Order: sequence, then C-alpha cells, then structure tokens
Amino acid sequence: MFDLKVINSVLTQLEEERGIPPAKILEAIEAALATAYKKEYGKKGQIVRATFDVATGKTEFLQVKIVVDDTRVIMGEELEKAEADPEAYKEDERVKFNPEHHILLDDAKKIKKDAALDDEIIFPLESKGDYGRIAAQTAKQVIIQKIREAEKISVLTEYGKREGEIVSGTVQRTERGNVYLDLGRANGILPYEEQIPGEHYRQGERVRAYLYSVEESPRGIFLRLSRSHPKFLEELFKIETPEIASGVVTIKAVAREAGSRSKVAVASNDPHIDPVGSMVGQRGVRVSTVMSELGGEKIDIIEWSAEAQKFVEDSLSPAKVLSVEMHEADKKALVRVSEDQQSLAIGKGGQNVRLAAKLTGWRIDIQSAKGIIAAEGAAEVMAEEEKYHADMKTALQTAVAEYKNKENTEEPAKSSGESKKKKASSEQQKI
Repeated sequence: MFDLKVINSVLTQLEEERGIPPAKILEAIEAALATAYKKEYGKKGQIVRATFDVATGKTEFLQVKIVVDDTRVIMGEELEKAEADPEAYKEDERVKFNPEHHILLDDAKKIKKDAALDDEIIFPLESKGDYGRIAAQTAKQVIIQKIREAEKISVLTEYGKREGEIVSGTVQRTERGNVYLDLGRANGILPYEEQIPGEHYRQGERVRAYLYSVEESPRGIFLRLSRSHPKFLEELFKIETPEIASGVVTIKAVAREAGSRSKVAVASNDPHIDPVGSMVGQRGVRVSTVMSELGGEKIDIIEWSAEAQKFVEDSLSPAKVLSVEMHEADKKALVRVSEDQQSLAIGKGGQNVRLAAKLTGWRIDIQSAKGIIAAEGAAEVMAEEEKYHADMKTALQTAVAEYKNKENTEEPAKSSGESKKKKASSEQQKI
C-alpha cells in the first residue's frame, strides 16, 4: 500500500526543508491509518489506534478500552431504565456503558493485574485483507492535513521566538497600501500605517522590518511587520552597536516620528564607556547606517539621566537651556531658554519639544526671555504664537485709535482758540 522509499524520502525532505521532525509525520501517518480503518470497519464508540513501522512498512491496528466501574457508567437494568426515561437521568454525570469503548475493572484485572480506573487496555484488531485503495486515499488526505498542521505549529514556534526581532523578506505585492512580504516559511504583512512615510516598495525588493506580532488565521499564519515602530530603530542600533549586544550600553527610551526625526536616550554600565559615542561610532558610521536604513531619518542621541531635571534639559538637544523648573504634582516642566534658542527648543512644528516630552514622559513648556510660553506640541506652540501676534495687533490698533481720537479732540480746541484770537485782534483794531 505504501512505497517505503517515497515515505522515507518525504520524511527526510520535510525535516531538512521545513524543520518538521520525522516523529511528527509518523504520528500523522498512524493517525491517518487509524482514521481510515475506523471509517471502513470501526464500530460506534470504538477507539482505534495504528502503529506503522517506517522501516518494514508493517501496520498493526489496536482497539483501546477505558477501565471503568459502576460509579462511572450506567449499565445493565439501570441502562434500560435510562434509555426508557432519559429525563430521570438528566442530572446523572455517569455515561452509558459501551462494550466497544469501556471495560469493567474486574475484567481488566484479569488481563492486567494492576489495572486501575481510567487505565487503557489494548486489544489487537484484525488487519483486513481488503484494506486497500479507499483506505489508502483516506490516509493520504489525512496525512496531508496532519503535515500542514505540523508545519503550522513549527512555523508558529519558530517565528514566535523571533517576535520582537528584525526579519527580512522579499516584496510579493502591494494591495490597498499594504505590502506583502515572502519571509521564507511564512508571509509577512507591512500595513500602510506601519510604513515609513514617503517610502515606496518594488516587487522583488528585499525589505527589513520589525516583527511585532505573529497571528494565526484560517488563511494561514501572518506575521505583522513594522518599519515605523520605535523598536525597529532600537533593534537596528543593537545590530550596529556591539556595546548594546554585550550589555554595556542600554537604550533607555526612544521617541520617534518615523521618516522625520527620532530621539534616543542611552546609558552606560561602565563609567569608561561613552554611551553616546558608542551609538554614533567612529566618524558617525553607526548612526549613519541606521539613518540610511530609515530613509535619512534624523536621530538625536542623548545620555539618559536618572535625575528628571537633567534628563528633560538634555532631551531638548540641540537647544541650550537656561533653567528647568519641575512641577512633580502634574509632571510638568517649565524650561527657560534665551530668545535665540526658542525656535530651536520648540522645533519645526513643535517637533523637538514634542519628541522630548515623549522621551522623558514629562509635559514640557518652553519660556523665552519675552515671557512667551510654548507648550509641548505643535498646536499649542502655534496657538501661543498666534495669541502673541494677535495681542500685538490689538495693542497697535488701540494705540492708533487713541492717537486719532486725541487729534480729533485737539483740532476743534485749536480752531476755537484761533477764532478767539482773531476776534480780540479785530476789536483792538476798532478801538
């Protein structure tokens, strides 16, 4: 029925190419044989098992019976009553005795002296001579199914261990903005929202991404990928920086706006090792490699500090800070900068202060010498600037209005004075 050379070849191939142990496939073959046998010759409630010797091709079929007693099953006259009046036994937890499925404890001890409840007693089954084409076809279908299941488990195990790491794959297609990658043993999906803005992917292109989720669905296993995740940047630095791999340098926090700019806080466990220098590398080689992978994304690397005030101050780099006032109650920091550092501290569209706030976990407000408060976030910053300009405009309009009003009041008075002078002069001439 089975070509042993083919089976052994398949077992070897599946182990080498897909990492499925031969024992798993043998289990599938035996399960398939048992299923096919029971379908053709089995009785209701019967438990059938099969053993298959891959070396000789010999197949044996076995019947399994579970050891029970009257506390576990309903039997005899009581069984007849239960069948006649099912409602009366509705609450009874015992099951109906089936001689094809059960064996009483006393009978089991005749076969196996130390038999106990719930033990399995094995009986050989006759190998039918006509167990032929139909059984073989059934076995083949179940074997294929079992192989797929075993492979799925193998893939889930393999990639489950790699969750949180960087994986590499080839672009298969782009559909509704989502990019599908061939990762070898599974497919990966790079959703639109997890891509770096402005990036375009070509079919056949090799792409690296962060594996953040392994999902199982009826259509197969999907690996959720990201290139915009802060952890992607972190994992790239781990690859480029041996000091991180050795545990000397630690990445404490990452704040990222993918494709534009990021801030990374690092610390060293060795006072002789500069954490920032380790990340940057000689002539900036390490950080440049990471930036290149991220499409030119700018990266600010700062030294982490356990002192919140210093951490907030350094997080606003490259801006120079005059002072930092911490408000622990609402976790808010008021940072004062000189006028020439204000725009640098806030950043374009409020990006620098926004990233600093994400990195430190503190709400950061920027105050310049003029007393303008720039709250963390672009909207707040723009609102403050607009308010300042609006106030200035109102003040100017008020000043102009007051000046014009003053002129209008003084003009009639001046005219009245001149009139009086002319009248007095005229009266003098008359005299």
